[in-house]
Amino acid sequence: MKTNPGPVMLDVVGKTLNHDDKRRLAHPMTGGVILFARHYESREQLIALTHAIRAIRKDLLIAVDHEGGRVQRFKTDGFTVLPSMGALGTLWNQDVLHATKVTTAVGYILASELRACDIDMSFTPVLDLNYGQSQVIGDRAFHRDPRVVTLLAKSLNHGLALAGMSNCGKHFPGHGFAHADSHVAMPVDDRSLDDIMRDDIAPYDWLGLSLNAVLPAHVVYPKVDSKPAGFSRVWLQDILRSKLRFEGAIFSDDLSMEAARQGGTLTEGASAALRAGCDMVLICNQPEEAEKVLDALRFTPSKESQRRIKRMRPTGDALKWSKLVAEPRYLQAKALLRSTFS
Repeated sequence: MKTNPGPVMLDVVGKTLNHDDKRRLAHPMTGGVILFARHYESREQLIALTHAIRAIRKDLLIAVDHEGGRVQRFKTDGFTVLPSMGALGTLWNQDVLHATKVTTAVGYILASELRACDIDMSFTPVLDLNYGQSQVIGDRAFHRDPRVVTLLAKSLNHGLALAGMSNCGKHFPGHGFAHADSHVAMPVDDRSLDDIMRDDIAPYDWLGLSLNAVLPAHVVYPKVDSKPAGFSRVWLQDILRSKLRFEGAIFSDDLSMEAARQGGTLTEGASAALRAGCDMVLICNQPEEAEKVLDALRFTPSKESQRRIKRMRPTGDALKWSKLVAEPRYLQAKALLRSTFS
């Protein structure tokens, strides 16, 4: 009997699959795999790993945080070292049209290289505004101006789409204003809903139908709701779904982060995030704990939720690496990047 992928995305222990990994990947509550730098040694090894995952479940979504700059998981053995989004924002200040062209090239290189390794999606672009005060965002953000963030994100998304990859805007409704790093503390943003809607949420609104997915912030906005955005029906249902009419997928941020602990145990946190409106929850760097969630979670995604996740899969055939490195569009994009940042 054919089953649909489950609502949990987890990672594997190492660079190859062990017996425990295989059991977890085969679990009906598993729907995706997220990869990190520790899963990478070489392109050949990475391709062997993704193929081994596919051999267990063809329907699993394989994802990675691969933004460029500080957050790029694979940087050696042919992978292009990508600029930070902040560097693209600086380029915008100098030459708007050149910046949009280069940003499209970055999106295309990013997606085509990942797809050549059988990876479905990257959690990008960062839509946070750079207020110059977030410990964790910084130059991961394109710019302070929401209009610039929107236009550069549109260019990056266009590059991703040219390689058949979906995009995922993060961290909704905005992580740039809060000082604390949600990996180790609970960030709080005391601004009013009007202020957040006017500035930080604007890119989500303006990108509209071109935004395929959203990942909410582990940030509390007490003037709107007492719960962090990723556990809040106010943010995910009332604002994102109803007010902004967003119809794409919603992925939780990593539930093992310190700021997600308000959800209680990992299973309670996963349940709370799914009930609030997430389509898939991420549990990173704790495969054994993730397995406890798989076994304890009692949640059946709606048909619409399953469709939203299915739409995140890539479109078109991916070029193998040997073909990609000779493809004119890829070579042109690489040359543009080299001439801009060398």
